[in-house]
Amino acid sequence: MGRRKTEFYVGLFVIIGILCSLYLFVNLGSVNFGKDKYYTVYGFFSSVTGLKKGARIEMAGVKIGVVSNVSIDKKQLLAKVKFSIYKDITLCEDIIASVKTSGVIGQKYIDIMPGGSDIILASGEEIYNTESSLDIESIVRKFIFSMDKK
Repeated sequence: MGRRKTEFYVGLFVIIGILCSLYLFVNLGSVNFGKDKYYTVYGFFSSVTGLKKGARIEMAGVKIGVVSNVSIDKKQLLAKVKFSIYKDITLCEDIIASVKTSGVIGQKYIDIMPGGSDIILASGEEIYNTESSLDIESIVRKFIFSMDKK
């Protein structure tokens, strides 16, 4: 009788472990079993140094989406960033998307400043007002080389 009880508890422990793993997989991973909860908009930047897929998109310090893809646009020769925005968030056509850094040497993210237009961006449309990331390395390089000339 003791062996059956031990086997029951071991089996129960394994089932609970599997359920916890599935819960973490669904909630922490990018698994989506229901309807798509995002819509897509695009932004074009002259530089997105350090911005990676999965970076957060914020408005007023609140996460409103994630960066789905970072690539190069072959026609414009600019960085093309694919934004996945939560469906319950509406963006105006005159918003400003900026590449920012959290902290001094932290991760890059996109900060959205809201606009005042009545025209709402639909899925697949482009954000026209963008600000690229500040490249500290190039600023330091310019400063050092300007010191050499003196």
